[in-house]
Amino acid sequence: MHESRHTGERLQAYSTQMKRSSRAALLSGLIFPGIGHIVLKQYLRGSVLMLFALVALSVIVTRRALTIVDRINSGDIPIDTGAIAEMVSNSTSGANSFIENIAVIVLGACWLIGIIDSYRVGVAQEK
Repeated sequence: MHESRHTGERLQAYSTQMKRSSRAALLSGLIFPGIGHIVLKQYLRGSVLMLFALVALSVIVTRRALTIVDRINSGDIPIDTGAIAEMVSNSTSGANSFIENIAVIVLGACWLIGIIDSYRVGVAQEK
């Protein structure tokens, strides 16, 4: 009985400890690109990743919103939450689509770079 209590304490202590590299990679992957770098005090790298990701995200959202507003104004879709939600979920076509695709690629690249690089920097700091 006495030994199982110590084993439980060791498991609890082990489960609450996380390497900085793992924490940074998780933060960059699950929250937003660059957050892991900020946690690792790599402010310039983190800020650059955040900036590129925010610009890409704003391009995606702005272009999609403007397309929907134009279609509402022209009368193509009614002012109905269901119709607007369907329009948001559908892909756009034409010239806007190419720019949005580039923005999606940039956003995905920022996310992937954020995860990999924050883990790499974290491992280097742990040495």
